[in-house]
Amino acid sequence: MFGSMPVRIIFAIQTRSNSNEMISIQPVLHNKKQYLDLLLLADEQESMIDRYLERGEMFVLSEDGSIRASCVVTREAEDVFEIKNIAVYPQFQRRGYGKKLIQYLFGHYAGRCLTMLVGTGDSPLAIPFYENCGFTYSHRIPDFFTDNYDHPIYEAGKQLKDMVYLKRNMDE
Repeated sequence: MFGSMPVRIIFAIQTRSNSNEMISIQPVLHNKKQYLDLLLLADEQESMIDRYLERGEMFVLSEDGSIRASCVVTREAEDVFEIKNIAVYPQFQRRGYGKKLIQYLFGHYAGRCLTMLVGTGDSPLAIPFYENCGFTYSHRIPDFFTDNYDHPIYEAGKQLKDMVYLKRNMDE
């Protein structure tokens, strides 16, 4: 019976103003496409999202009941998981929500994950963010974006061509 019940994880954080903000991170078990607008911020082609959405575990981060961010994680091998999609609504970016979500994932997958991967474009915005979260360079897939997307993808004025993979060894 407990295996089918949704789990709600709630924690409080201290902000610079010393006021408590209630942050919750919840799994999304059904109707994941209701968050398509958020998912499309990180992966702008729906057919690419369809490749991993149902097989992945999805989580949403909310503050005081309002959704701020989401992520989808897939199991790629026995002890290897990959963050396939992580997005924060634009009006809430640069407030630490993405990092909080990643920190939650590290705890959630501890004990069953030796390596956490994340693939991103060769972007001056994304790579430093992931490095700040503890990821290091792993490998590159040349021409991933030009070969797999039906239109050019741009970030920070730069066309994305290669997929850059970063990894975090979870036993460190």
